[in-house]
This record gives sequence, C-alpha cells and structure tokens, in this order.
Amino acid sequence: MEDAYLTIKGTSEGLYKEKGSKFIALAHHVTTEEEAKAIVKGYRKEYYDARHWCYAYILGADKAKYRANDDGEPSGSAGLPILGQLRSSNVTDTLVVVIRYFGGTKLGVPGLIHAYKTSAAEALELADIEEKFVQRKIKITFAYPEMNDVMKVAKQYELDFGQQSFDELCHIEFLVRESLFPQVKEKLEDVNELIFSEL
Repeated sequence: MEDAYLTIKGTSEGLYKEKGSKFIALAHHVTTEEEAKAIVKGYRKEYYDARHWCYAYILGADKAKYRANDDGEPSGSAGLPILGQLRSSNVTDTLVVVIRYFGGTKLGVPGLIHAYKTSAAEALELADIEEKFVQRKIKITFAYPEMNDVMKVAKQYELDFGQQSFDELCHIEFLVRESLFPQVKEKLEDVNELIFSEL
C-alpha cells in the first residue's frame, strides 16, 4: 500500500511581474480547510490594498480534498493554474495564495494563466519539500520485564514515540507507518501478556 506523500515545510514565496502587475505567491503547509481559509483571510488583511487574493490547496495523503478560487479573476484564469502547479509538484497538505496588485494594463486570460502559474511554480520550487507517511496511533500496555522485547520492535521498525508512562505497568503510544502496521502488530502481540489497542 502506498502510504508516503510529499508536503512542504513552513512557507515559501514566489514573485512574477508583468506590465506593472505584481503577483506575490505564498506557499504554506496546511492540514485543514479551516487553516487554509484563515491564512487567506490573514493575507486579505495584510495586503489589503491588493486587487485579488487567489488560491488553491490540496489536502490529505490521498489528495482527495482540493479547492481552487479565482477571487474575481476570469473563471479558470487563477485558481486552476495554481492548483495545476500543486499537482505537478506532487505535494499535498499545501496551500498557495497568489496576491495580485493590478498595474493598470489588462493581461487577458492567457496572460493571467501564465502569471498565476509562474508565480505559484516559483513559490513551490523554493519550498522545502519533505516526505511524510500515513501513520496509525497505537497504545501498548505491558509489564516492565518485557521492555527489551518492545524496544527491539520499536527500533526495528523505527517507530515514533508518543506519550509514555511507567508505573506498575508500562504504557507507550507509538505512531506506526500504515504499510508496516500488520508486521508491527504481529510482532508486538508476540510479546508476553502485552495489551495492544489502536487510538
């Protein structure tokens, strides 16, 4: 099962100028639609004297959630070219907002498509892209003598640790990569009297 995906770290910026118009592209790592909308809203305030705030985003490891917005530009001339750049960069959980300052000369639809596409492409080219994995969260409970066996599994599969507590029994949360989940589960369930649960 394909459980790896690419996303950007932090933010990056691109710029395109044409006939006095300025297109500032800002790429952001986002994980929810609410987060994306809040960022766009913030840019409307920050760049209040701009003419348009067009954007596109793709969310989820499966890239199933996406949106493109022309914000008053001719239909398909802004949001879709931005979305196209997100798709050709093969990233998800990413938002690109392109802020346009109008320079007095109309660019026409082909000119707009080129401007939005080019500025978005530059922001994504300058972005720090990282590979992430779809993960499941599990919790295990076991007696202290079994710690060695548990740590062997954790090391073998490079598991990410979450919350841990050690009382009479040990409780550890792990993040397990989706494609490794069946093997990890099987190995952990081999540990003596270990209780395994998905969170």
